[in-house]
Amino acid sequence: MADPTIIYTHTDEAPALATHSFLPIIQAYAKTAGVEVETRDISLAGRILSQFPEFLTEGQRVGDALAELGALALRPEANIIKLPNISASVPQLKAAVAELQAQGYALPDYPEDPQSDTDRDIRARYDKVKGSAVNPVLREGNSDRRAPASVKNYAKAHPHRMGAWTADSKTAVATMGVNDFRANEKSVVIEADDTLRIELAGTDGTTTVLLESLPVIAGEVIDGTFLDVAALRAFLAEQIARAKAEGVLFSVHLKATMMKVSDPIIFGHVVRAFFPKTFETFGADLDAAGLSPNDGLGAILAGLAELPNGAEIKASFDAELADGPELAMVNSDKGITNLHVPSDVIVDASMPAMIRTSGHMWGPDGQEADTLAVIPDSSYAGVYQVVIDDCKAHGAYDPATMGTVPNVGLMAQKAEEYGSHDKTFEVPADGTVRVVNAAGDVLIEHAVKAGDIWRACQTKDVPIRDWVKLAVTRARATGDPAVFWLDPSRAHDRNLIAKVEAYLPDPAVVGGDTDGLDIRILSPEEATKLSVERIREGLNTISVTGNVLRDYNTDLFPILELGTSAKMLSVVPLINGGGLFETGAGGSAPKHVQQLVEENYLRWDSLGEFLALAVSLEHLAQTTHNPRAQVLADTLDRATGSFLDHDRSPGRKLGTIDNRGSHFYLALYWAQELAAQSEDAELAAAFGPLAEALAAKEETIVAELIAVQGSPADIGGYYQPDVAKASAVMRPSATLNETLATLG
Repeated sequence: MADPTIIYTHTDEAPALATHSFLPIIQAYAKTAGVEVETRDISLAGRILSQFPEFLTEGQRVGDALAELGALALRPEANIIKLPNISASVPQLKAAVAELQAQGYALPDYPEDPQSDTDRDIRARYDKVKGSAVNPVLREGNSDRRAPASVKNYAKAHPHRMGAWTADSKTAVATMGVNDFRANEKSVVIEADDTLRIELAGTDGTTTVLLESLPVIAGEVIDGTFLDVAALRAFLAEQIARAKAEGVLFSVHLKATMMKVSDPIIFGHVVRAFFPKTFETFGADLDAAGLSPNDGLGAILAGLAELPNGAEIKASFDAELADGPELAMVNSDKGITNLHVPSDVIVDASMPAMIRTSGHMWGPDGQEADTLAVIPDSSYAGVYQVVIDDCKAHGAYDPATMGTVPNVGLMAQKAEEYGSHDKTFEVPADGTVRVVNAAGDVLIEHAVKAGDIWRACQTKDVPIRDWVKLAVTRARATGDPAVFWLDPSRAHDRNLIAKVEAYLPDPAVVGGDTDGLDIRILSPEEATKLSVERIREGLNTISVTGNVLRDYNTDLFPILELGTSAKMLSVVPLINGGGLFETGAGGSAPKHVQQLVEENYLRWDSLGEFLALAVSLEHLAQTTHNPRAQVLADTLDRATGSFLDHDRSPGRKLGTIDNRGSHFYLALYWAQELAAQSEDAELAAAFGPLAEALAAKEETIVAELIAVQGSPADIGGYYQPDVAKASAVMRPSATLNETLATLG
């Protein structure tokens, strides 16, 4: 790797397609400052291929780019721009494998029920790729996520549409509150370096080791908890009956991607609960055919044609669907329900979108309707209920006047990665799950029954110290209140509160005193109430949260404030001095790809990439003492402001500029800013002719970009597009390509 170098990650879906268009611009401009921009493939397809070299030909093998970047993130020279990637559910993983096999890669099938050591090894390798496999590796720092001033000002000047709310809305959140992960949580702080073991002491006298070795260090917080599945089933049956009685849509909101072990299982229980008669009658047939409710209703229905009694089972599903409450829909035109695919309805994106749309989701009739939003675990469900109650009482928020809620998130060194690790288990038998130290002492234990879901997480002390410091840093920089969203009635949070209260007054931790700063500790519900009260007054409140709430809050508030979370600035100051710069959420990426393939029109908005690139260049300028890179950063900031002022984001319909056109305009405004700046005469001279040429050829370039719209586009694959085909599709303006090539 050359130095100085920026690593621009190649990921998935719409962000990956946009990269084919934007990266050549980045590389051409950065080169003028002596900065190399290299790519690393951390896409789902790339991650899969890296795990199975012995199944591939020499020419097909790829390195483990994720592991390489994980090592780089520990070094002070790290400068990584991370685009959204697929956090793969099992159906997505299987689809990617099938596509790669069709492209000539002799990958093994995903073993549903591994019986041999070979199958178990293959399953373990695939499991490394599932869920939130990327983020824990790269996030060697805590999260600083906020709306840049230019983006916030644009949202105020051009407010997005918000659905109206009424006091008589029936929309509500339903959550367990008892016998769930929150209620059953236990937490300990490790006194000295140790190695823990997680085991199940069965009621039959046997002991099963669930995890042989869990290394821990002094000061680390270790949690264990479980979800009582019998209580879950009873709760789900009650909510299905409630939705029907109240005449509202039934929906479930989970995170089957990041919570890759627990939430697909919970999703499967929801599917079973909605179709109890079908599973009672035909459950054995479905099990024998490998049709699991954990994979969603869509996968089951697709597999029924192979069963001799498939038509009978389909009729049973249809009858119960008609008899139950109306289901919220992912796509009512295509009959895709909330229960079709576990990764279709992700809580952190789906709940804010529902709140923004009058508390409505789409029903089977294609119309919006009030909704019962079922979030089984009560850990953070109350946050959404507070916002819903506020909207019922005071109406929708006004993006033209509302304040902002930036986030400082605890996530470094895999902090609080619930469900994204090897410490979540579907309990195989009745007994007691125990966390035991090397001396044999039991630190945490829970009496469980077969089928319960038990999980643990760990949070090291160094990330907690860094998190507290980052919160204080942001409070100093802004003058806004910083609120730690921690609940003293919850075991894990009590341990964090003790650490926060110890570190806040320590100048060595927070870099000085905290005099004059407004720093508070409130439960998530109380913190939400404070934040939305201040939002309505046009005031800002920094939310300082753990990892899961970081995920939720950095969608909830941006979607309400800006209409999307893709426009947030996401900086991860790495603990060892490097920088990770994230470009926003990718939740709508699949729909964008579908539209590109059908109409050669990509609506993906690359504003997040523009914002991340600017802070990446600024970080590089500071760490490598490269003033020319600072000029690039400053001019890119100004160009992004012009981009917003002139409303050059992708339009909503054919005949307007799409993602490719937005890249052209960013390149134009950036070149103009570089040509006009006075800090570096040589750079100004280099970009003057380019700025003039791009401006002179604007009409031709835009016409060439729009001309391709309206016809299908062949990119050669969804999970692994063909590079040449995708590049041709994403760079259709010969005039733009030739003009960029003149730089330098």
